[in-house]
Order: sequence, then structure tokens, then C-alpha cells
Amino acid sequence: MSSVQQNVIKHKSGLLNLAAELGNVSRACKVMGFPSHTFYRYQSAIDEGGIEALIDANRRKPTIKNCVEEATEAAVTSFALEHLSFGQVHVSNELRKRGIFISPSGVCSIWLRQNLESLKKRLSSLERHVAETG
Repeated sequence: MSSVQQNVIKHKSGLLNLAAELGNVSRACKVMGFPSHTFYRYQSAIDEGGIEALIDANRRKPTIKNCVEEATEAAVTSFALEHLSFGQVHVSNELRKRGIFISPSGVCSIWLRQNLESLKKRLSSLERHVAETG
């Protein structure tokens, strides 16, 4: 068991121990800054699976917001370098004709991540790309 898991168990069991010492669940929850339903959730977890049940075992991998596929991002980036003067809407419409569906705001987000949001920046990026590849 890692030290992080031990700290989680110690913190959660501390609430249960404080409630036992004070003899008052609501006061213990108020002191620790927990809602009372959290105390009862911890207590039922211990009743069902022992102290190890307090570990957050069912944590999901967080979803990244506004994430697009790498192929789509590469297509938007390469299209932006091929057609420097096209705006977000024009790029979105042209990619849609090629079967790549992305909104104009999605194009804008990719351009911001890739530092391609203005014509000047797209031009300097193209110059760097040509200098590197030859």
C-alpha cells in the first residue's frame, strides 16, 4: 500500500474516530468539514469491506475537454500551412469536403494550441517548417 493510500485511509478513518470520541456525528463532520452523508458512506464502506474499502479504487481516468483526434489535428495543421490565408470557417468547410468534420471553433482551438492563430504566425511556422525539411 502506497503512502498516498495510507494518507487517504488515515484522513477518512480520522473522521470516524473523531465521531466516536465526540459521540456526535454532526459535530465531528462540522469540525472536519465533511457533510454527514460522507460519514455514513465511509462507515458503510468499512462495514462491507474493512479499512481497505476506504481506498478510492474506482477512480476513473479523467476525460480531457475539447480533445480531438491526432489525425484531425494533423490535418488542420497541415491544411493551415498549405492555405495560409484561409480563415477558421473556410478551413472547416474545406476539411468537411475531404471527410474531416471539425467546427470552426475546433479549428481555432487547434490553431491556438499550435500557435497558428494569425496569418503572421502561420507564415512564420511555414518558414520554419521549410527551413527544417528543406
